[in-house]
Amino acid sequence: MQSSGRQAEAPGRGPRVLVVGAGIAGLGAAQRLCCHPASPHLRVLEATARAGGRIRSERSFGGVVEVGAHWIHGPSQGNPVFQLAAKYGLLGEKALSEESQLAEAGGRAGLPSVSYASSGGSVSPELVAEMATLFYTLIDQTREFLRAAETPAPSVGEYLKKEIRQHVAGWAEEEEAKRLKLAILNNAFNVQCCVSGTHSMDLVALAPFGEYTVLPGLDCTFPGGYQGLTDCIMASLPKDVMVFNKPVKTIHWDGSFEEASAPGETFPVLVECEDGGCFPAHHVVITVPLGFLKERLDTFFEPPLPTEKAEAIRKIGFGTNNKIFLEFEEPFWQPDCQHIQVVWRDTSPLEDAAPKLQDAWFKKLVGFWVLPSFGASQVLCGFIAGLESEFMETLSDEDVLLSLTQVLRRVTGNPQLPAPRSVLRSRWHSAPYTRGSYSYVAVGSSGDDLDLLAQPLPEDGRGAQLQVLFAGEATHRTFYSTTHGALLSGWREADRLIALWDSQAQRPEPGSELDSALPVPGSRGGWPHPFL
Repeated sequence: MQSSGRQAEAPGRGPRVLVVGAGIAGLGAAQRLCCHPASPHLRVLEATARAGGRIRSERSFGGVVEVGAHWIHGPSQGNPVFQLAAKYGLLGEKALSEESQLAEAGGRAGLPSVSYASSGGSVSPELVAEMATLFYTLIDQTREFLRAAETPAPSVGEYLKKEIRQHVAGWAEEEEAKRLKLAILNNAFNVQCCVSGTHSMDLVALAPFGEYTVLPGLDCTFPGGYQGLTDCIMASLPKDVMVFNKPVKTIHWDGSFEEASAPGETFPVLVECEDGGCFPAHHVVITVPLGFLKERLDTFFEPPLPTEKAEAIRKIGFGTNNKIFLEFEEPFWQPDCQHIQVVWRDTSPLEDAAPKLQDAWFKKLVGFWVLPSFGASQVLCGFIAGLESEFMETLSDEDVLLSLTQVLRRVTGNPQLPAPRSVLRSRWHSAPYTRGSYSYVAVGSSGDDLDLLAQPLPEDGRGAQLQVLFAGEATHRTFYSTTHGALLSGWREADRLIALWDSQAQRPEPGSELDSALPVPGSRGGWPHPFL
């Protein structure tokens, strides 16, 4: 197959690199590669009209809301996202304080300011705190099975439920009080589903759960929007590196592809785009979300991926966590309220009730976080994970607004509560180039599968080296599901290429047969490079 399209320009032998996907992993890899003296001829192919991937800030309600990534998790010196954000001047004074960086929050959601029950009225804060302590004590215990020869249950959810049943047996309260405790715990399960990006904790493997690493620091937000970070990275790249609205159809690898403008030169990789354009390259860094890889696995690579790598893609979990923003003219909550929890009295983690999604999808909503005031707008941000979250994406804005107005009137006990004046929501499962939110280590998989996904191709070391490299949050064994895991993975693959070029620059004798077959770092040709 010969390449065609705008990229076929002057011939040359500089290392050509394609990055597929302009999320933080792809942008991080591109930034790192552009700084190298080899001056690779680089292109970043992005399927959509914007960079940032699952980092997506939108101007709405008179301010900025995070449709994608919300917090820097563990903002401290060991977190590269925090370091970059601080370098670019994107964080507030509190987030930068040493006190905030040293705080050990353990990755836990804080206690709600107020907890409403579905029967109307608030739940005792002391009871909510008691159940939160129980739940997070058990979550801490789940992390102790990492090196165990065997586990008491295959999944985190089954282990938690087994332990909770033992606690329930010792509760002395009346049946109604016990049910309320279980309903509060059910909300904690739903919060954990949002954190883990899964439909159910029964899907999350117990043995490797402790491998996920929580960094110190109080989770913080970007006052001007998370996308400011990816915008800064993109602005540091040479012009013409970014190519938008360029969805990739197939990665052809382990081949010998020619280009009319470079007679006599062959390339091991050819990236074929949906619009028919083709880009030959020495290396391609794949940074697309795992959800996209799962959906396109049978057609995205030619030849197909090795069996073990394909199996890892199938086994690793990838779920949906969405946000629903509600705008109010006046707040119905107290001025110091930060987090509103909703507890459904008829739910329990020990019961496998599965009502029809259309009748009960909103019961998976964990509650709302109060966003900083946007002048005349008061905004709540609700979180919802799993199949209920995916069902929500299929509803109209009007349906969502009506359902949540009814929920809020019911739980506050105020049938006259004014309806929100507008709604905005994410739809990550419906997004064709994302197909969900982030990864988790599912039952039947382990951290080894994330490492396997991260391994470059070809695996056997024969032929051209490092033809296809893999980055993205799902390729980081200890920081999967996070922006800092994604950024580190992009840097890792850039460093892998840089190490190859450095070794090639030192190894061949001038004029040797090997020398003539290698890309010449810094040579002109191929895609015009703005640095040259």
